[in-house]
Amino acid sequence: MLNTIRIAWKNLLRYRRRTLLTSMLITVGIVAVLLFISVSSSFKAMMVGQITDSMLGHIQVHKRGYVSSIDSLPLHMNMKPRMVEKVKEALSELDNIEAYSERIKFGAMYSNFTETTNIRLNAVVPEDEAKTAPLLAGRIIAGKKEGALLTKGKILIPEIIAKGLGVKPGDTAVIVANNKDGSVNGLTFEVQGILEGISGPGGRDGYMHIDDARTLLRFEEEDVSEIVIRLKNPGKLENTFMALKQTMSQYINQKGKGAFEVHKWEKLSPFSNIAKMIDLLTLFIKIMLVSIVLISIMNVMVMAVYERIREIGTISAIGTSPGKILSLFITEGFLLGLVGTVTGTVISLITIAILNVKELTFSFGRQQDLVLTPSISVTEVIVICSVVIGVAIIASVQPAWKASRMDPIDALRHV
Repeated sequence: MLNTIRIAWKNLLRYRRRTLLTSMLITVGIVAVLLFISVSSSFKAMMVGQITDSMLGHIQVHKRGYVSSIDSLPLHMNMKPRMVEKVKEALSELDNIEAYSERIKFGAMYSNFTETTNIRLNAVVPEDEAKTAPLLAGRIIAGKKEGALLTKGKILIPEIIAKGLGVKPGDTAVIVANNKDGSVNGLTFEVQGILEGISGPGGRDGYMHIDDARTLLRFEEEDVSEIVIRLKNPGKLENTFMALKQTMSQYINQKGKGAFEVHKWEKLSPFSNIAKMIDLLTLFIKIMLVSIVLISIMNVMVMAVYERIREIGTISAIGTSPGKILSLFITEGFLLGLVGTVTGTVISLITIAILNVKELTFSFGRQQDLVLTPSISVTEVIVICSVVIGVAIIASVQPAWKASRMDPIDALRHV
């Protein structure tokens, strides 16, 4: 085997320029793929973090049927206290739960006594919401940022409403809302702060204390629209989601169907399509890499066989078996793939380290100067390298098979 590798390497060095160009092509492909994966993965993680950590959480639990009618924010689809306790019991049994927040979501009218507009309100327990959506406080662009996220009697309003009505922190506003039986009630609040908008749904979302919402809506019980969950390790989202979903599926409503719905953030946000698009682009880049390697190696090996027909005839005539000839050409393809892969991987890892030192920044929605931290897992590197080397070997098989099946006499006659 070592002799075969040595001879194959010498054969590659006989055609230095062609070997160098082919190896460089594979190297460029490896560098492009690994850099794209590292940067796109970092961007995807950053984007998902902005969405989950500022509004959606990683997982949400609702009463069955709530999400399908969420546009109308139906109060009659809220979870009763006993249902909330069941969810809390299930969450207490899961190790990957970092925090959770109870919310009441409802539509209302916001008035500054001269003008009125509609607003979506999230009523929360400030301490729980701050733990579940830690980036929410960072979206406050005007007003008090220190201390509690919210205090009773005060609200956070979205920037779009603040600009439209000329509202500033400290102003007084009236919130008018319908309760479950259709009656109207209104309360006066002070504007504690203004929230910058975030791309996608939630542009008109404001926040108030959950006790104020229950008073405004005249709740007799401590109903909750949803429970938003933040995980310790988002990488275990699927496992935690399945475990929670299985636990909640044991609770049946009066119609014999599951009483709860459990959803991952991606089912509740259009931003999941961007994440899917990034994954799709990554797949296309990988396919392009495989194509580059396949075509370049096959081209090189076909040329090598054509140029060495008489040589193949000579070694066949002196007793070299077809199997050894086959292994010789396959080994040449393997070495081409190996050299390009190793070189490309080293360059990629060095470049990724440099990018982390330079701190690439970008903007996402209204968030400015977010720092990318490109990284790539060892598993991803091993998979990419294995695929490239495997494709290099596969590309060598047909030319190697042709070489091993040549008739020595016909090969020696070749001019």
